[in-house]
Amino acid sequence: MKNLLKDIRQCTICKEHLPLGPRPIVSAHPEAKIIIIGQAPGTSVHKTGIPWNDPSGRQLRNWLNVSEEIFYDETKIALVPMGFCYPGKGKSGDLPPRPECAPQWHQKLLDQMPNLELVILIGMYSQKYYLKEKAKRTLTETVAEYKTYLPKYLPLPHPSPRNRFWLSKNPWFVKEVIPELKRAVKTILNQ
Repeated sequence: MKNLLKDIRQCTICKEHLPLGPRPIVSAHPEAKIIIIGQAPGTSVHKTGIPWNDPSGRQLRNWLNVSEEIFYDETKIALVPMGFCYPGKGKSGDLPPRPECAPQWHQKLLDQMPNLELVILIGMYSQKYYLKEKAKRTLTETVAEYKTYLPKYLPLPHPSPRNRFWLSKNPWFVKEVIPELKRAVKTILNQ
């Protein structure tokens, strides 16, 4: 795993597409029981090198009901984005994750984590990649059908503050999915 993480952190396969240059962000360990597969680092995370070190990360830790200490304990939770580097700005937010990363690195990482019990899929990119034809037409439909993907996968919307409108439009998410997520995390981590 150490060699694999070193290789990932030195990766430059898409450097010509990265406005801030390559800085792959990943946290993983062979003992991890939960893996969170997000989209790609934002500018704050790119600057610090710490995954989910932004308002989205605070919201995600709240959804999981875990402390920063537990969240960043790589022996418990692996943090792996679809694209390891900041992809740049688009018209309505950050660009999609670079498509080179997941096919190049994800399976190699998963092969090194035999104790994984739960794969949390944040956002449409990870859901389409991992759920394939089982993903629904929209993110909302996929998240609403979360029970069909358990116990292995649990799809979530992005915890970005920009998603307040989605959350207010879909109150069932906080009532149904978040309690299920908290239960699963608590059970797996024996908290």
